[in-house]
Amino acid sequence: MLYMQFDIMYLFLVLPALLFSLWAQYMVKSSFKKYSQRFTSNNLTGAGAAYEVLRRNGVTGVRIERVPGNLTDHFDPRSNVICLSDSVYAAPTIAAVGVAAHEAGHAIQHAHNYAPMKLRAAIIPVTRYGSMLSMPLVMIGLVFELTGLINIGIMLFGAVVLFQLITLPVEFNASRRAMSSLIESGLLSRDEAPGARKVLSAAALTYVGALIVSIAQFARLFARSRRRRW
Repeated sequence: MLYMQFDIMYLFLVLPALLFSLWAQYMVKSSFKKYSQRFTSNNLTGAGAAYEVLRRNGVTGVRIERVPGNLTDHFDPRSNVICLSDSVYAAPTIAAVGVAAHEAGHAIQHAHNYAPMKLRAAIIPVTRYGSMLSMPLVMIGLVFELTGLINIGIMLFGAVVLFQLITLPVEFNASRRAMSSLIESGLLSRDEAPGARKVLSAAALTYVGALIVSIAQFARLFARSRRRRW
């Protein structure tokens, strides 16, 4: 009976969350591919867009560098560097401009001490341990009936969920800053801006998907721990 309840919980809670996450990943790749084939009318590249967004927001001292890969774009607050992938850095496309402006949005958040970004950075060490140790700790605790170990594992996984929850406003805010700068400065035309917004909206879905999966897994983990059996 317990195994059947476990399967039902996975089937109706975790599996739909995983499917949504996979759909979100497909959407971001599909949107990026579509708008990577549409060039900007002013020949603005991803690197150029990041530079302009930073400049227009009065942010200085941020390097913009090229990194290998596809959709490996990110902002590193430790070194204050915007890293743009091969498909974004020198590409004069709507998709590249949108992605690069988003990363510039993170650099602006860092420069302005955006509170959710600082909070997310503060819990990263706990999150790293939580993602690695939470499941093993709970499983060991269940096998040997160690309630304290089970609770520690659940709390560590809860930190992972909290991290992903805080990530949502950080990502949404970076996209909002990006689109505002691109539109208000005229870096993208009125016809081009919706394409960049679609790329960023699709990317935001991946963070929503990751949060939903983590919440589903946390609920499953918590339910199993209450039964004291795996």
